[in-house]
This record gives sequence, C-alpha cells and structure tokens, in this order.
Amino acid sequence: MLLEINNLTKIFKQHQAVKGISFQIEKGSCVALLGPNGAGKTTSLQMLAGLLTPTSGTIRFAGSTEKDFRHQIGFLPQHPSFFAWMTPKEYLQFAGKLSHLTKDQLKAKIEETLEFVSLTEVKNKRIGGFSGGMKQRLGLAQALLHDPELLILDEPVSALDPDGRRDVLKILTQLKTRMTILFSTHVLHDAEQVCDTVIMLKNGEIKWDGSLDSLRSEHTTSAVKIKTEESLKGQLDGIPSIESIDYIDNQTATLFVNETNFQSNAIVKKLLEKQLTLSHYEKVQDSLEDAYMKVMNQ
Repeated sequence: MLLEINNLTKIFKQHQAVKGISFQIEKGSCVALLGPNGAGKTTSLQMLAGLLTPTSGTIRFAGSTEKDFRHQIGFLPQHPSFFAWMTPKEYLQFAGKLSHLTKDQLKAKIEETLEFVSLTEVKNKRIGGFSGGMKQRLGLAQALLHDPELLILDEPVSALDPDGRRDVLKILTQLKTRMTILFSTHVLHDAEQVCDTVIMLKNGEIKWDGSLDSLRSEHTTSAVKIKTEESLKGQLDGIPSIESIDYIDNQTATLFVNETNFQSNAIVKKLLEKQLTLSHYEKVQDSLEDAYMKVMNQ
C-alpha cells in the first residue's frame, strides 16, 4: 500500500467540495479519478499533493513518518504556468533547485527527462513559443524530475489536440512501469487506455472504486438481437437464460440474457422447433461508457 486516505473532507465556506472520501492506492498501480466537472477531483488531488489543507480526514503515505511528504510526490496541475522567457532547460533547473537536487544530479536528470518527454531538440528555445502539447510535456518533465514515488496529474490531456493527447497518454503508459500514477479525467476513454483501477466521484462522494474489469462485469448488460422472417412474439417463452425480451417489431427482438448460463444454441433450437427462419443474429454488449453512466446515475 502506497497511500491510504480516510474520511477526507474539504469545506469552502458553505460548500462541501469533498465529502468524507476514503480509498487506497497500491504501489505500482495506475488509478484514474473519474467524474464530471465539479465532482471534487481537483480539490482531492490538491489535498493529496499538499497544496490544500483538508478540513478533516487523514492522508497516510507508506514509509513516511513525516506529515509533509511532498518530496515523494510529483504534481502536474490542470493548467501549468511557465515563465515565457525561460527555456525548458532553465525551467527545469529552477524546478530542480526547489526539489533540492544537487547540481550534478540536476544536470543528468534534466537531460534524461527532456529526452523522455521528447523535448531535447527545443531545450534552449523560449517556452513562450511552445504549443499546448509541448507545454504539457514540459509540465510533466517538471513533475518527473525528482523521481517521485507517486505522480499526480490533474486533467493532463483535457486541453490538448488529438496529437498532444496521444503523446501524453503514450508517456503515461511508459511511466506505469516506473512509478505509481493517479490522474483525474472526465473522459472514460483516457482512463481505459492507461489505467487498471478507477475511482468515480460525483458531488464530492465516491460512487465506484475498483478495477475496470469488475466495472464491466458488474454493470454491463449482455443481450442478443435477433430477427426472423416470421413473427417472433410469444415464440421464445421457456428459455431459462433469457431474463427479458424487448420487441422492436413483430420480427425483431432484443433478448437480455444471463451471461453465466446463456447458450446461444438454446435460442436456435427453440426457433427450429417453432419453424422460424432466422435472418439476423447479433450479440450486443454494453460499452464501458454505459457502465459508467449506470454507476453515476445510481
């Protein structure tokens, strides 16, 4: 266990942004904090990064007896800001001094990190002329410079074009083998590409905490869509694995089935018994997006 969060709460005047959330982050895992805008994602991450003081609750970092464990964390805010007149090399020298890296350590780490985020060729150019994707990769380089145990990223790809998005997600996939990652997003597809575990927040409360596989198995519906030349209505009664039938028209139906004991040949056998001609057979599965919406609307 790398991080343990218990009953974490944050109140701003009359607004309770985070409402007593508790979860754990395993060492070496990649966790996505999912939820719509205003769900409490940024507030939660800022508390974990030591930028906001919780109203109540505890944050425990494995192996650390100190209350301040910021040196073990790399943090990339949603909108990183830079000195436009600086170069990437100068900016990382500045960030490295704040992280208390020695001069020799810093020199080696700057070159290594800039190469990792593909900014070596522009290391001496002014940041003011950089694209959004380049700035995001530089922000990521800053967060990685001191080899943190936990990398926290707030909406790292939300403002990027498709190319920039792909570049950052590719970097995150590579980083999974080196460190624990926690990042927030409101796009399920991004989480699906990179993460093993998702935590869903809505109105400051956790709606789901678990693996993507368990989300699929618990909140997706299996169904079969069939069409026959003759009328289907009333012809499929008595098949145990069919939980319900939605008739689209007289000849077309969606059969919602129990995945554990469903056998497609039972449907075909019944159709043959009824002397019906099968013209279309299609297995239908809810998407992960459907499962997400079910959880968030509970």
